Amino acid sequence: MTQVPTVTGTIDSSELGRVLVHEHVFVLGTEFQQNYGDWDEDARIDDAVRQLEELHSLGIDTILDPTVLGLGRYIPRIQRIAARTRLQIVVATGVYTYNDVPFQFHYSGPGLTFDQPEPMVDLFVRDLTEGIADTGVRAGFLKCAIEEPGLTPGVERVMRAVGQAAVRTGAPVTVHTNPHTRSGLVAQRVLAEEGVDLSRVVIGHSGDSTDLEYLSELADAGSLLGMDRFGVDVLLPFEDRVNTIVELVRRGYRDKIAIAHDAACFIDWFPHEAKTQMAPKWNYRHISEDVIPALLAKGLTDDDIDAILVRNPRRYFEK
Repeated sequence: MTQVPTVTGTIDSSELGRVLVHEHVFVLGTEFQQNYGDWDEDARIDDAVRQLEELHSLGIDTILDPTVLGLGRYIPRIQRIAARTRLQIVVATGVYTYNDVPFQFHYSGPGLTFDQPEPMVDLFVRDLTEGIADTGVRAGFLKCAIEEPGLTPGVERVMRAVGQAAVRTGAPVTVHTNPHTRSGLVAQRVLAEEGVDLSRVVIGHSGDSTDLEYLSELADAGSLLGMDRFGVDVLLPFEDRVNTIVELVRRGYRDKIAIAHDAACFIDWFPHEAKTQMAPKWNYRHISEDVIPALLAKGLTDDDIDAILVRNPRRYFEK
């Protein structure tokens, strides 16, 4: 058994229950909200509690929230929400960037103006072992990203810092990837070079692809496939997402699949009404109400669903 930190306290990995491996509570541009946004803190918190309680009532016990620097992580807000919902929330540490490191790290690091060991590693380790800021909430996993621009110097620097922190702490890793550029393979190479156990890595957004050879290659290297954008049908239709999972299970990869929506209670990247119109199923209910019934109808068993929602995420945390 392995201890897993949640926002409200540490639990045993056996207590995670049914897990969605990639869900945000809030995705916010803090500076934007402070200067241009229409933000009612109490109302947003009430709405988040409502949505997360609804998700729990649909049979989901835990979400992994990969909201890190670059996405608006603010743990005191998440603490207020977690105190009012039965859903367990595991938060992350890391940096979300497609190109450069944040300017807080731009001049400080190996070979830079202020030459020192990589400062991100110690920050990530502190979040994982001591707690985030003064909240006492420890991160449960690490997050980085590699998108269409590829392995830029900034992306590589973050990814290697994440890998080093993972090795030092034993924490698992989630990587935002773009399957159409096969960037999951690049992430696996870099993390493996840092000594990361690839069986404890989720290759996020693998579910945006129907390329079974690419997905099999990722799984054969040991990683979990994050089939984690259910509801974002504009990127890949629902039927294709479901059929890809069914075929992966048929090929023997059931124990390499994890699922989620990559949804949020609130995200300020898109106008709310336009987002709802373009992706009406992009919400926390979709997997419980639509995806699981579709998978069962196409031949998956209850034990397959249990593996995908319970056993695979649990193994992600277990050393």
